[in-house]
Amino acid sequence: MPLADFPDLTLSHSAMSVLEAAEKAGRLHMAGSVEELVALSLPDASLGLGDIDADGYYTVGYDVPGGEYVPEAKVCKVKNGVAANYIDPYMRRRDPDCMLVGDIASTDKPTYQQRFGKPFNDLRGETLEWLKTQPIAAFFFRTGLPNRPLNAVAIAPANAGFFALGLAMLQGIIPLDEIRAAGTKYHHGAVLYVAPPFRHTHFEGKQVVVHNRRFEDEVNLHELFSYNLYPGPSAKKGVYGMLLTMGERDAEPWTTAHCSTVEVVTPYENTTTIMHEGASGGGKSEMLERMHREADGTLLLGENLVNGDQRKLALARGCDLLPVTDDMALCHSDLETEYKQEGKLSLTDAEAAWFIRVNHIEHYGVDPHLENITVHPPGPLLFLNIQAKPDSTALIWEHTMDAPGKPCPNPRVVLPRTYVPGVISHPVTVDIRSFGVRCPPCTAENPTYGIMGIFHVLPPTLAWLWRLVAPRGHGNPSIVDQGGMQSEGVGSFWPFATGRKVDQANILLDQIRKTEETLFVLIPNQHIGAWKVGFAPQWIAREYLARRGAAPFRPGDLSPSRCPLLGYNKHTLMVEGQTIGTWFLDVSQQPEVGPEAYDKGAKILTDFFHQQLKQFLVDDLQPIGRKAIEACLDGATIEDYESLL
Repeated sequence: MPLADFPDLTLSHSAMSVLEAAEKAGRLHMAGSVEELVALSLPDASLGLGDIDADGYYTVGYDVPGGEYVPEAKVCKVKNGVAANYIDPYMRRRDPDCMLVGDIASTDKPTYQQRFGKPFNDLRGETLEWLKTQPIAAFFFRTGLPNRPLNAVAIAPANAGFFALGLAMLQGIIPLDEIRAAGTKYHHGAVLYVAPPFRHTHFEGKQVVVHNRRFEDEVNLHELFSYNLYPGPSAKKGVYGMLLTMGERDAEPWTTAHCSTVEVVTPYENTTTIMHEGASGGGKSEMLERMHREADGTLLLGENLVNGDQRKLALARGCDLLPVTDDMALCHSDLETEYKQEGKLSLTDAEAAWFIRVNHIEHYGVDPHLENITVHPPGPLLFLNIQAKPDSTALIWEHTMDAPGKPCPNPRVVLPRTYVPGVISHPVTVDIRSFGVRCPPCTAENPTYGIMGIFHVLPPTLAWLWRLVAPRGHGNPSIVDQGGMQSEGVGSFWPFATGRKVDQANILLDQIRKTEETLFVLIPNQHIGAWKVGFAPQWIAREYLARRGAAPFRPGDLSPSRCPLLGYNKHTLMVEGQTIGTWFLDVSQQPEVGPEAYDKGAKILTDFFHQQLKQFLVDDLQPIGRKAIEACLDGATIEDYESLL
């Protein structure tokens, strides 16, 4: 479809110049559907984008100066969609240091100027000129609030069709007939440019994504330059950054939460909506999953790493789960929900598809529901880092090997939300906000911050502080490992934001102050003290909290935790007539840990909080926020936190 067929299309000069150059050379591929991008992911010879080899694979690669050809990914058609595998294992996960800001507007993020000692504008020009020499795939998408969407255009090399497919599935794609329709001008507020070979020519093989906020033709324009083909930092988290910028600049600031959301329907037909936040690997997708049961139908609560003991629960029937969001949620007071309540948060999904990590699915039968959807989907899926052969069925437990005997820790499937049974597509009101933390084992011989019980109840002030610190935690599978305890900061979405930390901190504080009727809880995963637990704590907490509803706990139900940062905990827990003992709720009571090792772990956690919170003590922080941080730095008790809000 030629550009002349879009009379009311008003793109920026830069974007239009790339499209016009490709059209003039007869190499512009305008897409208006996912099916077109599936075809472009495995192009036939007539498109002039290279050939599928005799084994059925299409190699995506680029020439770099000096005549070298660098292959980036191998793509093949499978019965249930498209499978892509990166040649370089480094490209199979998001690099946490990949994001830079290219403009001179206010930011706390590393800038291109700071890292490379020169302004981004020169590289921006080089990128646009390179794109003008390439066959181009372009399409339009729309994100943001339903009543105030952010219109965007994606411009990528046409041979990177699988990347464009992932972006179109994640964010949605606008049919070209809608753009072409007369009477409605389409001006984009965002553009995403993709230039993979610059990773090798300019960045020593590293992932780099540059946000460039511009003021062009009297319209705010957010440019995103992706210099790699892993969609995590750009097609997903890059667009996330656009949404955060949009909310930050609004007259009534709002945010996009880093969370999953699920309506939990108990066997007694009570419904509780849980919003689960956390850093990457914090259990967001797992909150939407049914419990992973043992062969005998029980739930393995944990295995003791010291003596090998196991604890299991028999739950004849779990709650029904109606998913709402998987990773990103638009949070705004304008959203109308079916049962809107004062003092509670309203949200809706920010994505058209979910970027689901499946490293925990190591064999058939771990998650039959997800396995069934991905084996027999109603439409095409995109698999990343999954071993699949042409014309086979891609299986989510067949993970690509980073090295012999070492499976990739970040296999993914892009799953359109419309494929998910029972998915809720309208805004909802949140009853419980949980925050997930990956915890290492903690023992008397090796004290760590793995001192959290199955769940802790937090006062709103303390819930806000946890969102400022947002520990990434132990053994994160989603990103390139940096070792030790790291912070994803400010709601756990700071790695994707473009502005200032204090602005996002104030937005979150306002949000929490306006939603005090919400129950705030903290849930660990992977380990509780000396017990290896995986994601069982959040499945148990979900079952227990949903059964008791969003009603507040009675006096005496909760005890102050030994570490004030952990709020309150139950002494024992009764789930469907079975008692979970205090060892899983108060780690100091575990004989393998004890009070002394617990206190050492509490100090590790407290020191980390102090280190992270000091940076927020700036002039623009709201006074109540300053009081909360100063209270933490002064060794606040749980009563001190209760009195602040």
